[in-house]
Amino acid sequence: MYPEFIQLMDDDIVSLTGLIAIVDKTFIDDTRKAGIHVLSLSLYLLTQCQLKLRYSKTSLAQTLDYIALAKHNRAELLLIDQLVSKFTEQKIQKYISSTDT
Repeated sequence: MYPEFIQLMDDDIVSLTGLIAIVDKTFIDDTRKAGIHVLSLSLYLLTQCQLKLRYSKTSLAQTLDYIALAKHNRAELLLIDQLVSKFTEQKIQKYISSTDT
């Protein structure tokens, strides 16, 4: 993550990056650790759009399948990719469970 791009990122992604940097001091200096794959970021942003536009549970479930497929097909995910994927899954699951009641 380049400092110039931090202000363009979503608040959740910035917070996640900051927490990782606090725990792992080498995170910011190592570009291999601090990067995020386009697929992970795209699935996160897709989910954010779907949640804000109140898409159906079916659409969100399909996005959840895409996330699982992306995690399965990528043997070596970066730390931030793993965390963003898990965070995105949890957001979808929370939204789906909150609309069930």
